This record gives sequence, C-alpha cells and structure tokens, in this order.
Amino acid sequence: MTTPVAIDRTIELERKIDRLTEQIVLLTEEALAQRQRRQAMQELQADLTPIATRAIEHSANALDETRIDPADLLLLAVRVANNARLLESMMIQLESMNELVGEVTPILSQAVALAITRMGQFEEQGYFEFAAAGIGVADRIVTNFSKEDVEALGDNVVHMLEIVKDITQPEILAMADRLLTAVRTQARPSGQEPEKPPSLLALAGKMRDPEIRMGLARALNTFKAVAAAERDVPSKTTDRSETETDDTQGGV
Repeated sequence: MTTPVAIDRTIELERKIDRLTEQIVLLTEEALAQRQRRQAMQELQADLTPIATRAIEHSANALDETRIDPADLLLLAVRVANNARLLESMMIQLESMNELVGEVTPILSQAVALAITRMGQFEEQGYFEFAAAGIGVADRIVTNFSKEDVEALGDNVVHMLEIVKDITQPEILAMADRLLTAVRTQARPSGQEPEKPPSLLALAGKMRDPEIRMGLARALNTFKAVAAAERDVPSKTTDRSETETDDTQGGV
C-alpha cells in the first residue's frame, strides 16, 4: 500500500527530473550555439587566411623592392619627437571634433526632419506655387522694363512712397471706400433708373438737392486744385532749370 509520504517523494522526484531535463535542454542549446559560432569562426578564418597570406607576401615584396635609409628613419623619429606637442594638440582637437560631431548629429537629424516637415506644409499650403507665379511675374518685369526704366523708378521711389503714405491716411481711405461703394451701387441695375436720359430741366431740378450741390462743389474744388497743381509744376521746373543755369554760369 502506497503511503502519502511515498507519493510526496515521488512528486518531488518528478519535479527534480523535470528541472534537470530543462537544464539539460538549455545546456544542449548553448552547446549547439557555441558549435555554430566556432564553425563560423573557422569558416571566416579559412576565408581570410589566403587573403592575409597574399597581403603579407605583397608587403614583403614591396619591402624587398624598397630601400630604406636608416638616416631617414632617424630624421623622421627626430621630427616626430620635436613635434610631439603639436601631434598631441592635433589629437586633442580631433577628439574634440569627434565629440562635437557626436553632439551635433542628433541636432542636425532633428533639424533635417523639421525642415522636411516644414517643406511638406509649405507645399500643401501652396507657397511653392505662389513662388513660381512670383518668378513668372519677375520674368515679365525684366522682359518689359529696361535698365533706364528701373533707374527712373529708383529716382522716383521717394515721391511714390510719399504718395502711398498720403493715400493710406484714414480720411483718404474712407473717401475712396465711399466712392467705390457709390460707383458699385450705381453700376448695379435697379428699378429706380429712368428708362430715358433725363432732360436739362430734370437735371436742373436735381440741383435743389443739397447733397448734389455739395457733391458738385467738392468736384469743382477738386478740379480747381488739380489745375492749380498742374499750373505750378511747370513754374517749379522752370525755376529749377534757371537756378541750375545760373549756377553753371557762376561756376564758369
């Protein structure tokens, strides 16, 4: 009759056998791996042996054909000894450069990746197409304008900027906006427009409208100012030419 103690011993013995079997399997696998590595090393050695032999033979032949002067070797050794500090500093610089390259390489990798991402975003947003269109505009400008035109433009840049500055004043922009709105409104077809052109009497009747009289007064004042400005420009030009002529005669 089997006792509980014998059963426990049998179970424990089976467990020990299982652990021993696992260890044997591991040892077998390790032995196989070492055998494969040893075979790989032997094959590599067999492959490299002819190459090393030929290299040694070639070196021996080269040394046999080369004549080495002991004085030259002594001179080389003396120069190396004299420049030992220089060689040491060069080695330190190379080590520093190697460390710098090791530190900069990850940064450059991130910069390149960021640049590629940005390029993709710019391409999706149409920056490259806009740049290509801008290049086309620049080509047309270069084709249609001469060197003299560009020089004249450069001479008048200050005056043009002053005009742009005046145009960008709030009151000028507001007036231009009102004018454009009125023109756009008048350009739209509406049911209030007369079918036939109005007569002179009808136009004279509209002069009773204060807004129309104010508009005509402003238009007339504007025309007057433009005419006065055009009348003043030749006089200024004439005065400038006379001044230059007087300066020239005085210099002579």
